[in-house]
Amino acid sequence: MNPETQLLDNTRLRAILECLGDGQYYSGEYLGQLLGVSRAAVWKHLQKLELLGIAKTLGLCRQLDVFPIMDSTNSYVLRQMDVAGHVCLAEAQTAGRGRRGREWYSPFAQNIYMSLGWGFDTGVAALEGLSLAVGVALVRALEKLGISGVSLKWPNDVLYQDKKLAGILIEMMGDPAGYCRVVIGVGLNVRMDAGDARSAADQAIMQPWTDVQTLARNSGLKPLSRNSLASSLINELLLIMPGYANEGFSAYRQAWESCNAHAGMSVNLHSAQRVVTGTMLGVNSQGALRLQTAQGEELFYGGEVSLRAAS
Repeated sequence: MNPETQLLDNTRLRAILECLGDGQYYSGEYLGQLLGVSRAAVWKHLQKLELLGIAKTLGLCRQLDVFPIMDSTNSYVLRQMDVAGHVCLAEAQTAGRGRRGREWYSPFAQNIYMSLGWGFDTGVAALEGLSLAVGVALVRALEKLGISGVSLKWPNDVLYQDKKLAGILIEMMGDPAGYCRVVIGVGLNVRMDAGDARSAADQAIMQPWTDVQTLARNSGLKPLSRNSLASSLINELLLIMPGYANEGFSAYRQAWESCNAHAGMSVNLHSAQRVVTGTMLGVNSQGALRLQTAQGEELFYGGEVSLRAAS
């Protein structure tokens, strides 16, 4: 396909996405008139969207906002009255944050800083394990673009060979027993491995890290665009959200266990009260950490895991 034809093709795909993004029904005849093509041509374009995994979830993304700079994509979505299906992306964040109020390194136009809002009327208890399910979605999004070997660190980090690739931050507002607004924040390292960018990242992150372009290069893949990464991630998240309150984490437990970065390893679990040492057994159906300690198997619903040398 020559560049002019490809540009026209992409323009038509974008027009279809913008039209269908409101979740309303549009006939093939109407779309054909809109694009100036036949209904058969419209069908071919829709097939391309389905191959990208977009058609299944298109109507669930009710609003997509993209900003050059933002305090925090999570904060922005939380400020909206109706968060359900609201997606926000920013080229940079001035107050990006991770868990426990830590700063999230957010250089301009190098990574993905994204938040997705959703509403649940089943109370907070039904959302246990959600951050782990989001990790599964992120792994699936990368795998569909050819990136394999990614692992998950309980409860909210995405790793590759023990190096941090992405982080997840879930924030909630509302009635703990009734309706609550939930915002899922994802920070994904995409392109931070060149020159000054690497040096600045080393100083800011202060732990081993990697990025998508490094993984793509090592896998013999062409560089992946942030657009394709964001699209794949949004799609995978929107496949999870509508039914999560009913399905719970149990529907994603097996997939998470298959990516467990520390399965069978000796670890330290840090909580506000103490440090517990044990062997990582996995997670239960609510997403709690199962740890084999000197007292037997114990369950933990919060804390941070770090590796220690096996004795």
